[in-house]
Amino acid sequence: MLSRLSIRDVVLIERLELDFSRGLCVLTGETGAGKSILLDSLGLALGARAEARLVRHGADQSVVTAEFDLDPGHPIYALLNEHGLSVADEPLMLRRTLGTDGRSRAFINDQSVSVGLLRQIGEELVEVHGQFDNQRLLNSATHLGLLDAHGGHGRLRGDVAKAYKTWRAVAVERQRAEEELEAARRDEEYLRHAVEELRALSPEAGEEERLANERQMLMHGEKLIDAMNSANKALDSGHGVERMLRDALRALEPVVEKAEGILDATLKALDSAAEQVSVAINELDIAAGRVDLDPRHLEQVEERLFALRALARKHNVDVVNLVDLYAQLSKQLESIEDGGTRLEELARAEIQARGAYAEIAALLSQARREAATGLDRAVGIELEPLKLGAADFRTTIATSDDEDGWGETGWDRVAFEVATNPGAPAGPLGKIASGGELSRFMLALKVVLAQSDPVPTLVFDEVDSGIGGAVADAVGQRLARLGEDVQVLVVTHSPQVAARGRAHWHVSKTQEDGAVRTKVTTLDAHERADEIARMLAGANITSEARAAAQSLLSGAAE
Repeated sequence: MLSRLSIRDVVLIERLELDFSRGLCVLTGETGAGKSILLDSLGLALGARAEARLVRHGADQSVVTAEFDLDPGHPIYALLNEHGLSVADEPLMLRRTLGTDGRSRAFINDQSVSVGLLRQIGEELVEVHGQFDNQRLLNSATHLGLLDAHGGHGRLRGDVAKAYKTWRAVAVERQRAEEELEAARRDEEYLRHAVEELRALSPEAGEEERLANERQMLMHGEKLIDAMNSANKALDSGHGVERMLRDALRALEPVVEKAEGILDATLKALDSAAEQVSVAINELDIAAGRVDLDPRHLEQVEERLFALRALARKHNVDVVNLVDLYAQLSKQLESIEDGGTRLEELARAEIQARGAYAEIAALLSQARREAATGLDRAVGIELEPLKLGAADFRTTIATSDDEDGWGETGWDRVAFEVATNPGAPAGPLGKIASGGELSRFMLALKVVLAQSDPVPTLVFDEVDSGIGGAVADAVGQRLARLGEDVQVLVVTHSPQVAARGRAHWHVSKTQEDGAVRTKVTTLDAHERADEIARMLAGANITSEARAAAQSLLSGAAE
């Protein structure tokens, strides 16, 4: 819910802190006292259009902060995370600054954001209903989701989305296979030649590196042999390194026992060195035997290596990718030769997936029609006491026969429509109902949809305009009922509505130091009775008005 609204330098408000409570909260006051300024200020914090005229005369900028207390699982947190904003374990604060040049900045928990994101977040937190506001319920794009939420179609809607994704995935795969087959048939002659060329060459994984290394060795064969001969000669000069080491070892062995261990390390080193020299000589002989000085072998290696590289250039790939290219082109050729069997299998799978989607979408569509009947009936019951008994509210559902109109939410388009007079054609709420009627229609809808619409705070601006008596009392009753499920802020001139509030604020104008200021006062029980009496009788409050006010308050408490 909206827990606090902080306003600095907006029109006639210099500094104001308002703490809100749950349930129905009412704001009353004389016309022109500044109630609209409060709504404009809240609108700023929610991302509404900013105008420089809102900055208080003499101030550099306006600052408005709206603070919200939300349940940890509220979907707004997922939206914030999507935009890289972390606000865990702290209240959510939306802040807007507005300069005298009309430029504004937006913040969410002191993190700078775009005004567009602020507006998107604000629309999920507060819904404003007034005679001249653009209201979310007037946007037919929201009606499908509201009907599904009201009907409890979450699981069925999830099944439809899953079936749609499966169908479209198979359709995309079938289309891709069809395009590949068509391309393969166009290029069949080329494919056959390319596959045969690759088959004849039979490239192997890692072959280029192996051949390149072998070529390097063959190109420098004579130098390698000369170097190894020199090494061998050095090891075998004189009596030979190994023999000399063995002779040294034999010379020391007779005196080992008399040396008290001081020759042990020397003997071990000499023995190891002699062994290593023997191994080195043997390895040199083996290496020399591996060096091929036959120029025909070098020619064969180079011919193979250059053939691989030429074929790779021809197909614009690296040599290491020739093996995969062979497999890919062979597969395309097989798809031609097997007569498109895989394509036929995918086509059957697509038909099956489409049928599965259509079946579940039809169930969802039927469930929507049943829920729409119940919704229309429930809204109709609410309209009669609101002096709208002649109106006919109806939920229209149009099913698309064109697959282009099918999607993850099914194949229905939903719109809330109304006919305000018997026999009159129904049309969109915003175009058919007048300002006062529209607010009461919204109230009736919100009462019915309260538990299925996730917006936690509702604002009604003069929903009681042009009504009184029993109708105003009916409006008050419904606002109070609505306040049992969500937070409701209402700006009202109706004493019947004001008496239903759980909290009551009075908005007035004062003059301080020659300047007019808007003041907001939280009313206690006695002050509240006086305010309702004033709303009943005017400036001169009579004892009868006080009694009537007390009667309204007592009746509202029952």
